[in-house]
Amino acid sequence: MEPRKLLSSLFYFSLLSLLSANQQVVDSAHHHHHHRHRHLFDFRPSKLFVFGDSYADTGNIGRSLAGSWKQPYGITFPGKPAGRFSDGRVLTDYLVEIGTALLLIAAKFVGIKSPIPYKFRRVGGKHLRNGMNFAYGGTGVFQSTSPLPNMTTQIGFFQQLIKEGVYNSLELQQSSVALLVLSGNDYSAYISKNGSSQGFPSFITQVVNQLVLNLKMIQELGLKKIAVTTLQPLGCLPFSTAASSFQQCNGTQNALVNLHNLLLQQAVAKLNNETTNDHSTFVILDLNTAFMTVFTNKGDHLGSTRFENPLKPCCVGISNGDVCGSVDESGTKKYTVCENPEAAFFWDTVHPTQAGWRSVYSALQANLQQL
Repeated sequence: MEPRKLLSSLFYFSLLSLLSANQQVVDSAHHHHHHRHRHLFDFRPSKLFVFGDSYADTGNIGRSLAGSWKQPYGITFPGKPAGRFSDGRVLTDYLVEIGTALLLIAAKFVGIKSPIPYKFRRVGGKHLRNGMNFAYGGTGVFQSTSPLPNMTTQIGFFQQLIKEGVYNSLELQQSSVALLVLSGNDYSAYISKNGSSQGFPSFITQVVNQLVLNLKMIQELGLKKIAVTTLQPLGCLPFSTAASSFQQCNGTQNALVNLHNLLLQQAVAKLNNETTNDHSTFVILDLNTAFMTVFTNKGDHLGSTRFENPLKPCCVGISNGDVCGSVDESGTKKYTVCENPEAAFFWDTVHPTQAGWRSVYSALQANLQQL
């Protein structure tokens, strides 16, 4: 499948499946493992290692493979296209710059700068001290039709850096956190291959099982704090809500998201039960609930951001087949951009704006304070 089309289908369904069951997972794990969370406060992370897809990618994906390197992506931050699938910052940036996800993992989090993308690893020195981002937009846990490294391969890159001595095991144990982001690209690939609706539950189980294996791989590398996102409500992405003029989420798709998240919740609870070392804990980041909170309130819980229609994207193609960033042979734009990206939750048909991610951060923070 042509990379750009792959990215579209992978992003759309994957983002629709990753966020729904997260809050339940967090609540379940907290209820049964309160003693573990007390130990988390003794941990001071200084490095973040990220594995995943476009919700976390800060520039790994090649310029020829994605529109994230084309105008108008990056117009808010850093002011030009930089490989982020947004007008500005993405999930990874907010987790490290504001401390959202890591605040969940360690109350004494003191701040980590956004880790360098893996493709820039050879710069070495001080650029590596904040960790590394291995995420590639369009990927999943399986090597589907994407030529890009899936999550297992990304973890293999990390293993190789440890083997080469770029990072040492003791350092990882004492100061590092891993974040795994899965936004549903595996499910997009399943649909593109004409997978049956009857086979979907079984495939969802396969995806979650592989994700759990990836979590275990990270644990075996010595990291004591490992966070994983649930699927966001894929049925609420503009790709799905366009049919209702961006007024209504697709309940069928969100039901599949709920299954994914429920299985993930159960799997993470089981991992924590099996972990003998109290200092080694798996945590679920409740992106699904965070998204839904923003949609319900039309903004974050603090009221600092207001989205009149959270389901409507800012950057859209002019006609069928056009996407954000499309141009014709003469370079004429085949897309439109809203007047104020700060007033939009979604940037394109799959990815939030910087303002959208900021509101998700606010909603996440409120949930994390309940731990």
